[in-house]
Amino acid sequence: MSGKNWDRVPIDAQSVDAPLSLSAVFLVVTVASERNALARVASVLGGLDDLVKTVGFRDLSGRLSCIAGIGRDFWDRLSSGRRPLELKPFVPIKGAVHSAPSTAGDLLFHIRSERPDMCFEFERILLDNLGDAVTVVDEVSGFRYFDARDLLGFVDGTANPTGLDLPASALVGDEDADFAGGSYVVVQKYLHDLAAWARIPTPLQEVIIGRTKIDNIEIDDDDAPRKSHKSLATIVDADGNEYDILRDNMPFGRPGQREFGTYFIGYSRYLWVIEKMLQRMYVGDPPGAYDRLLDVSTPQTGTTFFAPTRPLLQALVEGVQQLPAAR
Repeated sequence: MSGKNWDRVPIDAQSVDAPLSLSAVFLVVTVASERNALARVASVLGGLDDLVKTVGFRDLSGRLSCIAGIGRDFWDRLSSGRRPLELKPFVPIKGAVHSAPSTAGDLLFHIRSERPDMCFEFERILLDNLGDAVTVVDEVSGFRYFDARDLLGFVDGTANPTGLDLPASALVGDEDADFAGGSYVVVQKYLHDLAAWARIPTPLQEVIIGRTKIDNIEIDDDDAPRKSHKSLATIVDADGNEYDILRDNMPFGRPGQREFGTYFIGYSRYLWVIEKMLQRMYVGDPPGAYDRLLDVSTPQTGTTFFAPTRPLLQALVEGVQQLPAAR
């Protein structure tokens, strides 16, 4: 999934390392239990790359891409063989004050483009093709907000890995060779209480986030009595090795409905890294010193997927297509 020349062919499916985009759609669906539904979904997944090209070639500068992530239960329906070592349903987290729910989802489609109309058109055709084989359980249209800020006013994703660090952080390696090049994906939809956030003085907001608001400079809070969001989301092992993830979070909202949110999506080589990050946020380090950002940001969803490489995705769906037809 590396070494792309985006000026030549800026469209692809299963591209975890595709550039961050101006627009995105996050679509989570469940798949009906019937064999015919499984076959239909497998057919659509098998043609995903062609669909990306069909829509994407209308404007190459739109840089359309789509990543399909597969939940643990649906993975077992697609494949009777091995699954990725760490793949499992999202584990709910209960802290003393805040909790993170686990919600349903067999498939995630992360659709990205520089143009919202291309995201829309791709999703429209995708859902037409899936038909009644799936039920939509969550659908969010995200947008890039000014200079990559969230609706709380802070730059989001500053700590993303770049260059050679990106595949090392986001893509499975030789530790699970059958699934090398794929990525674990965790999604959570957060709603923000912007009125409550606005009542917090900017200096305290900066302490909570761990960065300055205007110029996005990291604040050193190693000696602070309570860790910031930035520090709680930083994972370091006993040997001092730091583990990064790739975030492609996006704001979303409907001001008329007083709905303001951030869609968190994290890609990781190791699922345990995101799990530990969320544990630190909700339970606290030390326990009880939870992430104060959660006082104004409430998770509505929580789901885990695995995004296989395109060749592996093709192999999975071809295995389904070779099964005897339902009677």
